[in-house]
Amino acid sequence: MTEKPSSFSIKNWSQDDQPREKLRDKGKSVLSDAELIAIIIGSGNREESAVALCKRILASVNNNLNELGRLSIKQLMTFKGIGEAKAITIAAALELGRRRRSEDALKQEKITSSISAFEILQPIIGELPHEEFWILYLNNSNKVITKQQLSKGGITGTLVDVRLVLKTALEVGATGLILAHNHPSGTLKPSHADKTLTQKLKKAGDNLDIKVLDHLIITEKAYFSFADENLL
Repeated sequence: MTEKPSSFSIKNWSQDDQPREKLRDKGKSVLSDAELIAIIIGSGNREESAVALCKRILASVNNNLNELGRLSIKQLMTFKGIGEAKAITIAAALELGRRRRSEDALKQEKITSSISAFEILQPIIGELPHEEFWILYLNNSNKVITKQQLSKGGITGTLVDVRLVLKTALEVGATGLILAHNHPSGTLKPSHADKTLTQKLKKAGDNLDIKVLDHLIITEKAYFSFADENLL
């Protein structure tokens, strides 16, 4: 009696179910999310191919790659066929995708609206379980000179050093600032502290001809703009 293989290796799949060859012959854009992740993990388990396993993993997060990226190594390892090495590989691949999205947004450079600022900042702080405060430093053409994390705190809030914000602005030659922080709770309503801090930074910046152009509150899928809501 032949021993049952420990997993379904990609090389043993039917031709129609070989994502590596499909990518090579037809291009990466035609592959499904499950097929792409199957290439990353290489094999499934005794009962299912890598594609089938990846479809099941994706189904658990409603086929949302952002949600998949939020799963911990231990959560990924609860799926049969996903050991620590495969879980780490999946997490690394999704983190690269997140960083690429952030860099692509930054290459656009010029901030033309609150949406363009959101596209840069959401990949950085939109999915975090804790609150962080970031600044985009802009030149007089509203192009991003640099971005910087000012504070990292618990879910209840962050502490921002106004002097450090303006010191960095002077060092990099910024004439405009876009403030941003995330609300892990998902609420987009600015708190009294959010409004007070915005006005404090705006007043301090005005004395140095450095304008606070906006303050964004960011969640996973949406944002609140102080500028759009005439709160500056």
